[in-house]
Amino acid sequence: MRVDADDFARPCSCGREHQIAVKEILIEAGAVEKLEEEMSEGMLREYISPLVICDTNTYAATEELMEDIYDRCQVLVLDAEGLQADRHAIKIVENNMEEDIDLILAVGAGTIHDISRYIAHNYKVPFISVPTAASGDGFVTTVAAMTLDGVKKTVPSVAPICVYADTDIFSKAPQRLTAAGISDLMAKYICLADWKIANLVTGEYFCRETVKLEEKALKTVKSSIQDITEGEEDECEQLMYALILSGLAMQMIGNSRPASCAEHQVTHLWDMEVINGPLDALHGEKVSVAALLVLEEYKRIAAAITQGRCHAKPYENEDEELLKETFGKKGLLEEIRKENEPELLETISPQHLEKCLNGIEEIIDELPSEQTMFHLLEKAGCAKTVYDIGLDESAVLPSLRLAPYTRRRLSLLRISKMLDIRGE
Repeated sequence: MRVDADDFARPCSCGREHQIAVKEILIEAGAVEKLEEEMSEGMLREYISPLVICDTNTYAATEELMEDIYDRCQVLVLDAEGLQADRHAIKIVENNMEEDIDLILAVGAGTIHDISRYIAHNYKVPFISVPTAASGDGFVTTVAAMTLDGVKKTVPSVAPICVYADTDIFSKAPQRLTAAGISDLMAKYICLADWKIANLVTGEYFCRETVKLEEKALKTVKSSIQDITEGEEDECEQLMYALILSGLAMQMIGNSRPASCAEHQVTHLWDMEVINGPLDALHGEKVSVAALLVLEEYKRIAAAITQGRCHAKPYENEDEELLKETFGKKGLLEEIRKENEPELLETISPQHLEKCLNGIEEIIDELPSEQTMFHLLEKAGCAKTVYDIGLDESAVLPSLRLAPYTRRRLSLLRISKMLDIRGE
């Protein structure tokens, strides 16, 4: 399956012309052979000093199929144990890469891609994406999710110039990684609702074409969840296609707005370990659990609006003590304050928000019920409860309350600080 990136870079009904940097996207069995051909005699032959960045797991999974490519590159194998996209990993790469590197090949999943695109951006060299698992939607984005000074940040980076997703590689990835990819897509229900609500309440820029793209990705996966989990190659290709569509949506907007909001804010909070210890869970697993928690909270708000128990109130900073207590003890308070300036809610009047409540309720009503979402995730073998990722019920309320502060992006979770809900 060849995805024509030009289809996404046309003038749009939103009034903007979207930029797409990726030139070629190939999702099929034998895709790495095409990559080898391009490096030998095609459009990539001009690069004479390529660097492969992979980890111990992805090297083992690709060693045989990519032998000819590895022979012509400097290959840097990072230890997969505890690997994170952080300053430590960046330093290891910088200390070991040759000076004349002119192309980077990211052979791996999310973390390897974040490290590779960050390095590619800093050193002004192009990079190629070789996904080894359909575990997330970050393969073609222009941003890297990095942990810097203890805080999870989305930093400007570069998109790959080409993607070679070889079904012979990614369809054989551990089922846990595939389930994480399904989770990442199912969570789009939440972030798309958040984007629609932010547009309704503040007039924030919104692109319907991009939303349609994300919804198409969601539909693609939802219709074939069972076959994907059984490792059917065609369906695994569809999952990879859907994840890449989601990544292209982010590339079109130039940030992660179409693919990340409240559910990722909760995940970032857990990553920062201010209310919990280290969690032995994949990014997609945390996103999956966070999406269900947020969905439950949003349905609660919608029910209160329907029953006339929810009204807008002026914004007051009621969380200052809690912020000091949690982020302060980790030395992250200043960082969090900086992230949240100026305060998003100060621009919203309670009168205007009150008028938007029915519209908010309609957007939430379009979301699947908690039971439907739970069963979809269960069918795919995804994480569903806080217990699945090593937390317990006591983490739920502080997670929902603190999560909006991890990133300055308007979500209903943040808007709920201006809602007075009675009778519970």
